[in-house]
Amino acid sequence: MANIYLTGYRATGKTSTGKALAGKLGISFIDADEELVRIEGRTVAEMVADKGWDYFRDRESDVLKQISLLESCVVATGGGVILRPENIDVMQKTGRVIWLKAGIETIAARMTGDGMTAHQRPSLSGKGVIDEIRDVLEQRLPLYEKAAQLVIDTDGKNPEEVCDEIYIKIR
Repeated sequence: MANIYLTGYRATGKTSTGKALAGKLGISFIDADEELVRIEGRTVAEMVADKGWDYFRDRESDVLKQISLLESCVVATGGGVILRPENIDVMQKTGRVIWLKAGIETIAARMTGDGMTAHQRPSLSGKGVIDEIRDVLEQRLPLYEKAAQLVIDTDGKNPEEVCDEIYIKIR
């Protein structure tokens, strides 16, 4: 089985859905951001503060390439992995890319309800939550659309419901 890459903005359910899906399929789960943090020995926020976004994006691409060498994994990618065309190419060549999509209000509510988001994930623009989500999504939507082979709306759904929807569509 090829890898399954879950893409989407922060708080769209990539990690929680990915864990459920991997369990249902009986395959491994990898959170690409967690893998990068493990390798670097510091949080995404620390990497960005110390060496900037370009450094983080370079390392993110390196980790994705390493993960892509594996087979039969569900991979939760970082929300910005689609910013580099080579990352989209790697994912499409080594698996299925599934875009987990949610509305701005849903994303904001999930982000503010998750205490780890602020600590581990730095602001992308320095703006307020809603404005940042709106601005970043405006930039990224065409890239998520380009990358995705399947789109799943996660609004109003828990991770198990999203997992079941994906499972039905990929089987």
